[in-house]
Amino acid sequence: MYIIPAIDVLDKKVVRLREGNYDDVTTYEISLEEQIEKYHANGTEIVHIIDLNGAKGDFSNQEYLFDIIRKTDMKVQYGGGVRSIEKVKELVDAGVYRVIVGTQAITNPSFLEELSKLNEGRTKYADHIVIAIDVLDEVIKYSGWLESSPIKLVEYIDKCLALGFYRFLCTDISKDGKLGGAGIELYQKLLDHSPIIKLIGSGGISSMDDIRALHAIGRMESCVVGKAIYENKITIEEIKAWNLQSLINF
Repeated sequence: MYIIPAIDVLDKKVVRLREGNYDDVTTYEISLEEQIEKYHANGTEIVHIIDLNGAKGDFSNQEYLFDIIRKTDMKVQYGGGVRSIEKVKELVDAGVYRVIVGTQAITNPSFLEELSKLNEGRTKYADHIVIAIDVLDEVIKYSGWLESSPIKLVEYIDKCLALGFYRFLCTDISKDGKLGGAGIELYQKLLDHSPIIKLIGSGGISSMDDIRALHAIGRMESCVVGKAIYENKITIEEIKAWNLQSLINF
């Protein structure tokens, strides 16, 4: 299981939200460029960047973010307002390692079907897609966690798998930003339902003990860690040491 450091960006600032609440924001005194370089200098290969403006349909951050992403040697897992086939193609063709899709995949029934058929040369775009599933009490949330979907959680996973999408980023909203531990029961349930999925955990990770608890599930591909790093609960050195021992091939 690989640890992926997270950087959330709002109004071009590095921030964290509590339970997805845009009115409960912590801003950190470090730039996006500095934070990426900090991870890169310590041997991290992949970083998770979320445009929180884009998640609400405000794309004022995107050119700023794209410019930084183009310049870094890091593999970037990127999300926030990716709601068109054209945007997915633009990002993958520009070198973004993984593109996270959430709201559009839930609200537009044809989106994933069209995306599953998108191939060009040796590029199979589905291989670069991460399906975001943000969950509160087993209800799927979208549009920056502001809306609820009537689609049942396991049914949605089955639909995605049938279309060739196998990597999922699952955020337990009840845990996110609280540093109270990861959603072990939720992830165990999803992996028991479908052992073939590549599952990325997110939300609530506050210590290396939480990392070890996730690893103990046995089938987690990776986990995203954000606030715990900024709050010095988990050090970059600990992440580096853990990832060096990981057998996950990115």
